[in-house]
Amino acid sequence: MRIKGSTAWITGASSGIGEALAIELFSQGATVILSARNEPKLHALKASFDKIEPGRCHVVVCDVTRQEAVDQAVDKIRQLVSRLDILVNNAGVSQRSYALETSIAVDRDLLEVNFFSAVSVSKGILPWMISNGGGHIVVISSMAGKFGFRMRTAYAASKHALHGFFETMRAELHDRNVKVTMICPGRVRTDISVHSLTGDGKIYGKMDAGQAHGVPVERCARIIARAIRCNRKEVFIGGAERFLLLVKRICPPLFYWIVNRVSPT
Repeated sequence: MRIKGSTAWITGASSGIGEALAIELFSQGATVILSARNEPKLHALKASFDKIEPGRCHVVVCDVTRQEAVDQAVDKIRQLVSRLDILVNNAGVSQRSYALETSIAVDRDLLEVNFFSAVSVSKGILPWMISNGGGHIVVISSMAGKFGFRMRTAYAASKHALHGFFETMRAELHDRNVKVTMICPGRVRTDISVHSLTGDGKIYGKMDAGQAHGVPVERCARIIARAIRCNRKEVFIGGAERFLLLVKRICPPLFYWIVNRVSPT
């Protein structure tokens, strides 16, 4: 996949990994379509791009948890650009609460934002993408999509679900030239913990120590862009937490001992 000259739609583009990836893809020559609910932040980011090269950035405000809004966004994008080469399903929210303290309503909200929105957006854009010869779907999952971690029950469930759905879809669409890349960040320096949901649905409002010392978000964006160019199937981004994947595979008892003792914040 060539990024220069391509068109990319990024959900959750108003902050964090989505914003950083929009900057990275734009800098590499892509036309970027920014989506999120925070319209002022999207337009502020677009204004910074327009100073560099007007016309290569578009804003499509969208609440990806609402099917009607997704349908409207897809229609608008089809009016704005002739084709879509890259879709980045990045919109998401994390969790900071134990299972016994979390209402089922919050569990459902986390699945709606993290899993069903990605499915909805992808299904909305796929027929058009296929009719134009194919494309690339990027899914921002998490290390929590590969193993469970305390205070992340529904969050981990939503990320595990992404792998099941999109890895299967990759196999189904292989002969239609649709590529799928799963991105699994660990601790990246963003405000994801600040915006996390607690058990009663309130905002956590704190920066985790691990998050504050995580991988710089700009580096994360560069790794994702390289994964798109190289058609990587799955990419893990983070620090020492990446080794937990290896430990779980070769020595499960040690893995469980570690995750029972490492601070979830």
